[in-house]
Amino acid sequence: MKHLLAIGAFVASVSTASAADWVLGVGTSQFHDNNADNGALVSAEVHSNPFFTGNRFSASFMGVVDAHTSGDVFVGAGLSGLWDFNSQWFVEGSVAPGYFNASSPGNDLGSPFGIRLLLGVGYRLNTGDSLSLAVTHKSNASTASRNPGVNAIHLRYRHSF
Repeated sequence: MKHLLAIGAFVASVSTASAADWVLGVGTSQFHDNNADNGALVSAEVHSNPFFTGNRFSASFMGVVDAHTSGDVFVGAGLSGLWDFNSQWFVEGSVAPGYFNASSPGNDLGSPFGIRLLLGVGYRLNTGDSLSLAVTHKSNASTASRNPGVNAIHLRYRHSF
């Protein structure tokens, strides 16, 4: 519960004037260790207005908090991109280095340093908001001697300002 409150505080602390998008997600995770405590997770992201906009691609800065029901928490910041197929369908991707706090030895990713990679496909609603399905992978990117990871699948809701 305290992690859900932390996510709520993170999202609430960013004013709508400084954010282009808020993204809230729910999903399930699978750690690579057989002794891991797998389960559900919630995520909250804040995306800036794009710093680059091309014909079909835009890139922005983003921050993320992932909280697993097992007690694991990831906090990171990085870059996000959207590639539009058309006015409704898009592909999204992001990379966010950050801090991972493991709740148990089975969920340890080998280092508190972690990188979260995301790839998803989404659909824009008539309101301008969107729904997407995304997969993520978190690991320490071989920066430590041991490099297990965790994969997750998320159903995401993006609210644009």
